[in-house]
Amino acid sequence: MSGGGGEDDEFRSFVLESQQRLFHLADGLTGDRGRAEDLVQHGLLKTYLAWHRVRNGNPESFARAVIVNKNIDWWRRRPWREHPSASLPDVPDGAEGAAELARREIVLHALAQLTVRERTVIALKYFYDLPDASIASELKCAVGTVKSTAARALNKLKENPDLRKDEVR
Repeated sequence: MSGGGGEDDEFRSFVLESQQRLFHLADGLTGDRGRAEDLVQHGLLKTYLAWHRVRNGNPESFARAVIVNKNIDWWRRRPWREHPSASLPDVPDGAEGAAELARREIVLHALAQLTVRERTVIALKYFYDLPDASIASELKCAVGTVKSTAARALNKLKENPDLRKDEVR
């Protein structure tokens, strides 16, 4: 940015305020922490490059749209979906307890059973608590499409035996 320190300071503040929420969105969309980090970095880079246009509006909405669209692009270009593996990936060391990690894996596995659009709608609706009209605007679709997609996704999640309340808590 050629505007100097003021815009850079604004962007820095934006990153500090929103990067955790953006990461949770990307993590929910991908179920892969490394991929989620890449998506957030891409979203923040695109937001930085457009900062002069988006800074006075809703820059987090812009970053979310970049993350969602990049994830969809990646999903479409992937050599067809997931590949089963005989062993689970290594679990990162850290403060996450075994029970919390197990719950997270159950939820991410259930979300992975949804389509990309269903996962995106669920993340924007329930993580970001966005109204249907805002989701429709970000995804460039009709409000009715958002409502029907959310209902279909919730039904799939309700039918998932791994998400029984007494097992997930």
